[in-house]
Amino acid sequence: MPPPSTTTSTSSTSTSTQNRTRQYAHLAAQLARLNALVADTENLLRMTAVQAAYVRGLGGWMGGVFMASAKVLGEDGAVVERGEQR
Repeated sequence: MPPPSTTTSTSSTSTSTQNRTRQYAHLAAQLARLNALVADTENLLRMTAVQAAYVRGLGGWMGGVFMASAKVLGEDGAVVERGEQR
C-alpha cells in the first residue's frame, strides 16, 4: 500500500481549519446576538420596575375611589336592602 500523500493531509488540515474558522465566526455572531438580547431584556426589566411603582400608586388611588364610592353608595344600598324607599 502506498503511503498517504501530503496533499491529502494538507487538504484535510485546511478543511478542518476552515471549518473551525467558520464555526468561530458563527459562535461570535451568536454571542453578539445574545449580548444584544440580554441588553434589551435588562432595559425592559428596568422599565417594568418603574412601571410597577406607578401601578402600585394607581392601585392606592383606585382603592380610595372604591372605598369612597362604597361609603356614598353603600348607604343607599343598605336602605334598599331593608325594603325601605326614600
